[in-house]
Amino acid sequence: MPSRTWAPPAPYDLARTLRVLRRGRGDPACRQGSDGTWWRCSRTTPDGPVTLQISDRPDAIAGRLITGTAWGPGADWALEQLPSLLGAEDEPDAFRPRHRVVAVAHRKHGGLRLARTGLVMESLVPSVLEQRITTGSAHYAWRRLLSRYGEMPPGPAPEGMRIPPSAAVWRMVPSWEWHLAGVDWSRAAAILRACSYAPRLEEAAAMALPEAMNRLQLIPGVGPWTAAETLQRTLGAPDAITLGDLHLPVQVGYALTGARGGTDEQMLQLLEPYAGQRHRAARLILLGGRLPNRRAHRAPHSRIAHL
Repeated sequence: MPSRTWAPPAPYDLARTLRVLRRGRGDPACRQGSDGTWWRCSRTTPDGPVTLQISDRPDAIAGRLITGTAWGPGADWALEQLPSLLGAEDEPDAFRPRHRVVAVAHRKHGGLRLARTGLVMESLVPSVLEQRITTGSAHYAWRRLLSRYGEMPPGPAPEGMRIPPSAAVWRMVPSWEWHLAGVDWSRAAAILRACSYAPRLEEAAAMALPEAMNRLQLIPGVGPWTAAETLQRTLGAPDAITLGDLHLPVQVGYALTGARGGTDEQMLQLLEPYAGQRHRAARLILLGGRLPNRRAHRAPHSRIAHL
C-alpha cells in the first residue's frame, strides 16, 4: 500500500484540524482511534474509493511527521491531496486578532489549520442532513444511512466504517429509509436534487469562494448556511462564515461585546475587521469558550461539537 509523509509547521494540531470532518464520534466515514490515528473513508474523484490512515509521530530531524497510508483505487489521488487535507495550503499567519478573546484563542490554538478535502458531495450531503435539527439527530441519520447504503472500504479500516454512497446510490434510497433515519422530505429532496447535478457541484472544489457559493446555491434546498458549511471543508475557506445559524450570531456577539442576542447583520458588522478570515475568527471565538449558554452544544445548527 502506498504512503506519504508530510512535515507540519510548528505549532500544529492534527486532531483539531481534522475533527471538523468527523460527523460525531460514531461517524462511519471518519474516525479517530484511541491511539490518535485518524481513518477516513472517501469516494474520491476521479479514481474511486479509498481508505486513508493518518498517523502522527515524532521525528529527530523534522520534529514531527504526519504519515498517510492509503488503500483502494483512490489511493494515489488521496495521497497527492494529503498535505491539502492536513491544512498545508492554509495561511493562518495572515490572520490578525482584533479582540482580546480572539487573540487569546489564537495563541492557545495556534496549531489549528483549515483542512481542505477537495470534495464537495461528501461534505454537502451531511451538511444538508444537519439543517434545522439537533446535531445528534443529524449524526444518527448519517450513521444509519451510511451503515445501510455505504460501501465496504478497501484495506484494514476499523470495523463499521463505510465509504459514503455514490450519487447514484443516494438517488436509490427509498422514501421510507429517509423517514426511518429521521430525515424529512425537504432535506431528502435537496440531497436528491444535488445528486442529480453531482459532477457540476464537484467543479466548485476548483472555484474561488464566491463562485463556489453561487454554484452550490443553484440547488433548491441548498442555501447560504449549507453552502458555507460545505465549503469550509471542501475549500478550507477562511472566509466562509456561516449565515442563517440559530446560535452563531449570539455566540459571536456575546464573546465580542458581552451582549446577549444577535443577528447575522450584527455578527457581520462585528467580524468586519476580519474580512477574508471571518470563518477562522468565528472558530477561534467558539474555541475561546466565552459562550452565553452551554446548552447550545446540543441545539440545532450548533457547530461547537465539530471544532
